[in-house]
Amino acid sequence: MDTWNFYTGLVSLWLHRFYIYSAVAFGISLWIIIQFTTTKTKKKVTEHGKKSNGNPAAPEGTEDKLANGCATLQAKEIYVAGVKIFYGSQTGTAKRFAKGLAEAITSLNLPVEVVSMGDYDPEDCLSEETPSRTICVFLVATYTDGQPTESAAWFCKWLEEAAHDFRYGKTYLKGLRYAVFGLGNSVYVDHYNTVGRNVDRWLWALGATRIMTRAEGDCNVAQSKFGSIEADFEAWKAKFLSRLQALCRGEKKPCSGKCKKRKCKSPGKQSKESSDRERGTSEYEKAEAEELFETSSDEEAGAEEAGGTNSVVDVEDLGNIMSHTKKAKLGLGTRRILYTVRFVFPELQSFQEMHLNPPLASEGVSSYCYRLIGSHSGVKLCRWTKSMLRGRGGCYKHTFYGIESHRCMEATPSLACANKCVFCWRHHTNPVGTEWRWKMDQPEVILQEAIGNHQNMIKQFKGVSGVKADRLEEAMAVKHCALSLVGEPIMYPEINRFVRLLHQHSISSFLVTNAQFPDEIRSLEPVTQLYVSVDASTKESLKRIDRPLFKDFWQRFLDSLKALSEKQQRTVYRLTLVKAWNVDELKAYADLISLGKPDFIEVKGVTYCGESSASNLTMANVPWHEEVVRFVQELADLIPDYEIACEHEHSNCLLIAHKKFKINGEWCTWINYDRFQELVREHEASGGSKTFTAADYTARTPRWALFGSRERGFDPLDVRYQRKNKARDISGC
Repeated sequence: MDTWNFYTGLVSLWLHRFYIYSAVAFGISLWIIIQFTTTKTKKKVTEHGKKSNGNPAAPEGTEDKLANGCATLQAKEIYVAGVKIFYGSQTGTAKRFAKGLAEAITSLNLPVEVVSMGDYDPEDCLSEETPSRTICVFLVATYTDGQPTESAAWFCKWLEEAAHDFRYGKTYLKGLRYAVFGLGNSVYVDHYNTVGRNVDRWLWALGATRIMTRAEGDCNVAQSKFGSIEADFEAWKAKFLSRLQALCRGEKKPCSGKCKKRKCKSPGKQSKESSDRERGTSEYEKAEAEELFETSSDEEAGAEEAGGTNSVVDVEDLGNIMSHTKKAKLGLGTRRILYTVRFVFPELQSFQEMHLNPPLASEGVSSYCYRLIGSHSGVKLCRWTKSMLRGRGGCYKHTFYGIESHRCMEATPSLACANKCVFCWRHHTNPVGTEWRWKMDQPEVILQEAIGNHQNMIKQFKGVSGVKADRLEEAMAVKHCALSLVGEPIMYPEINRFVRLLHQHSISSFLVTNAQFPDEIRSLEPVTQLYVSVDASTKESLKRIDRPLFKDFWQRFLDSLKALSEKQQRTVYRLTLVKAWNVDELKAYADLISLGKPDFIEVKGVTYCGESSASNLTMANVPWHEEVVRFVQELADLIPDYEIACEHEHSNCLLIAHKKFKINGEWCTWINYDRFQELVREHEASGGSKTFTAADYTARTPRWALFGSRERGFDPLDVRYQRKNKARDISGC
């Protein structure tokens, strides 16, 4: 019966198929009519809105009415919220120009603010300009020897370091719109408008967007384009005001058809610009040729591509670099291309200096704001030194061991290294090697120049906003030296003499080695604290992460840990956690700890170093602090002689200490530095016969530095600074 009803229904549908077809056709037609009507209505509304927005003389009552073609009444239609004019002036010319420009902008009914660079803290405030829809104008003068004026010195210094610091990244100032007018004198041809050009380049490197090409005023009336620097400025000002009005109306800059090499920078080419920015290619090579205001210079053209022609490279990488060099050789002119190479072939031993031509070959290293010393050493001002100068807290060594971060010098007597670690934040711009084959500088010269360069960098903070006068004075006397800047310090043949010199100057020594030179570790004289980097716990993972040059790297690694266990002074394992690489080897790590018997174990999450052809690490490989804590807790359970002692949350770092440093229930991980200096002097005076141990120069650890404290390792005497517009995490060491 059911089957019969089913067939009856099918027959009924077939007999009435005409009505069904008609109903479906009517529904489709109705849907098409509704869609057409809706689209047409939206188009009319959009055209009406555009007409009203683009016409300053729109009828009264229109919501989008403009005032002088610059500002709209609806918040969502405000393209420019105001203008902020920064000036760096020595004689008052830039200041006068800033006030004149402000008056002109005020006549356009736009808010305007004039700011002296000396009264502005870029570290605190510049990133806050990115979401404000404010146009930033920089009027900067070039002073003696191509340096910024006194009032602009700190602003330019910070901008330079941020542009070369991977922790800020290429999008730190994304959204900031700016224009630069430089003031200079072409009589000083070698330094003409250097500051303006640098400010322009550094802003662009941090992701800011130019609203027009940089302009340059010339005090030399014979070479000035308009007869005087005042006339140069007036010509630029007129063009700037015109561009500003166009931006207020929401207009995009049209292509002039005069693009250099036919490479247009119109909005449709933004993806091309983004890729250039990622490769580090200078926009100056492709910038739009804007008639009277186009500028160019040899030092601006040709930033690094495919590793850069002035980078420090390895022999196996020379093929790609030389291919690139052949294409660029005409553009280089008479500039020589010199490389530091890895000495793995006997025929290359004729190269004697680690960096052959410092002004050229050292650019890859100095771009990280190092100060190169001689032919193989370097010094750099740590960001924690700057932080503590301003009362914003010290590094994890301050929390764990009581160093004064503002009195710490970060240096190295050897830029060369025996590893090519995937997380190296120098992106392998330093040379690599398995033994010392270079010309050697004397340790006295290295130390003298290191201290001199360090003090000169400290002096630049005089007058900087927020810097504490007492700490600035203290910082001029170096008290600690972290031999961990780059490379392998223990490779330096005179490392013992260098360490002795540090101690003779009452400077404590924190030496880091990559555990590939066991004999050198055994022969090393006492240092305040000796570190070994334990980046992995198995042969396979160590090869993947550290990429060592030695074929017998694993045996060297184990022998180095055994050599460490023989030391009587303080020893430390440094574990750098890389998610998906080395965080699942707890038992193997515990076995290595029993082998080397370190006094302390520092466990730190890897710091993201930015994109690099030398590494495929991403932010996904950076562990959260909670993940580091969990790893440390699980590791501590496997090593009964150790406990978690300290924490520095800001550096994503924890300290595991041997229980022998827990005296009468209190942790004593800090160092009595005066006592250490006494002990090491007695040791040297006795010819090495009088020894001492790590227990002889300990000091009590304050409660705020302990694991589980409310401060989580931040010194309560300082004030932690939190960025209001923190687009990315730039913490780390």
